[in-house]
Amino acid sequence: MFINAPFSADRRAIFDAVTFTVQACGFAPRCALEFDDAGQVRLEKIRDLIRDCHLGVHDISFMGLDGDLPRFNMPFELGLFLGAAHFAEGWSRRKSCTILDAEPFRYQRALSDIAGQDIRAHQLDPQTASAQVRDWLSHHVRASLPPLGAANLWALYLDFEDALPELAQANGLISDDLTFRERRYIATEWLKRRFA
Repeated sequence: MFINAPFSADRRAIFDAVTFTVQACGFAPRCALEFDDAGQVRLEKIRDLIRDCHLGVHDISFMGLDGDLPRFNMPFELGLFLGAAHFAEGWSRRKSCTILDAEPFRYQRALSDIAGQDIRAHQLDPQTASAQVRDWLSHHVRASLPPLGAANLWALYLDFEDALPELAQANGLISDDLTFRERRYIATEWLKRRFA
């Protein structure tokens, strides 16, 4: 599952909650942070992720100004994802995504071409973002049972966050310094033990 979201410190809590939600619902989260190859152009990384992922979560809540210039990375990647689904053939044409924004209808002021899409507002709240992604994913799980309900999933996430410093230390790491891949690995193993 492709996660297209801001990685900035002020949005990190939302990103981490969404990533965990994706994992707890049985999907493998992927994003540009999993690569550290200065020889590969960033757009190529994103293109490859979009090509390989059937599902996508797109958080377009960070479209504000960075100095005098707007930041449109997330809407750009959303456009690539939608275009890939439209112009693809075979299974790639069946891509599906959810779009998150901070407020309902805010996106229409800067990205009116996606009017008519079902945009989910998370109010910049990690718990709300988690619930929105969980509800969308409940339509895509292949397991016989639906994913945990939003409240139980959030409680599970809080348990994971409480355990994370110790889990990181057990792997010779520091929780505040984890890379995306390290955090994903630790969460995967923790979830396997919880649901074993």
